[in-house]
Amino acid sequence: MALAKRIIPCLDVKNGQTVKGTNFVNLRQAGDPVALGKAYSEQGADELVYLDITASHEGRKTFTEMVQRVAAEISIPFTVGGGINEMADVERLLNAGADKVSINSAAIRNPQLINDITKHFGSQVCVVAIDAKKTEKGWICFLNGGRIPTAWNLFDWAKEACERGAGEILFTSMDHDGVKNGYANEALSRLSDELSIPIIASGGAGKREHFRDAFTIGKSDAALAASVFHFEEIAIPELKLWLKAEGINVRI
Repeated sequence: MALAKRIIPCLDVKNGQTVKGTNFVNLRQAGDPVALGKAYSEQGADELVYLDITASHEGRKTFTEMVQRVAAEISIPFTVGGGINEMADVERLLNAGADKVSINSAAIRNPQLINDITKHFGSQVCVVAIDAKKTEKGWICFLNGGRIPTAWNLFDWAKEACERGAGEILFTSMDHDGVKNGYANEALSRLSDELSIPIIASGGAGKREHFRDAFTIGKSDAALAASVFHFEEIAIPELKLWLKAEGINVRI
């Protein structure tokens, strides 16, 4: 029996509040991250992802305190990311109660960090997040919340991360982020075919069909979404029942 497909709300946290943008800009408030996470957990979300999008030194303190509050309130696994640059950051967040950490820019700058995390804490703890955009040179990876292009091609970098021990790849298509036209299923499908680890689809959820397509056409193991959940456009219990009716194996 194949593993159940996971539905993962993502909460971008800025100064202790949940925010959501489009194509990585124009942020608007979406509520208290702990209360939202608790509500999603009760509605049947499989996991949660919290991203500290302003991980300056001051933000880190606020964020670590929030992680402790989340751990105290929520029973499902949750991943935290944003501003994780070294092992001390990983340790601090796992000690605060996170189940997994997500690394993005730091992994590209220092790929050895993937090896170090998996060696010390196990590969299940290490999620490598990749922000990529389709250009005339193919899918290119970006750093710093999508601001700086790199020399890495999405598929090459994902393969490298996998070989270094990453437990999962969280792939966000920057062109699809917040636009609600569906996920980048072609790229997702290729990642799923080429890698032996789970792929989490991110960027583009607008309606129920998009989740189904991410699982069927995109072959992804999990689908992450933000605004459709935060602004109550899609309710998780109904989404899961609908997916089940569509023949997708989800936990109800």
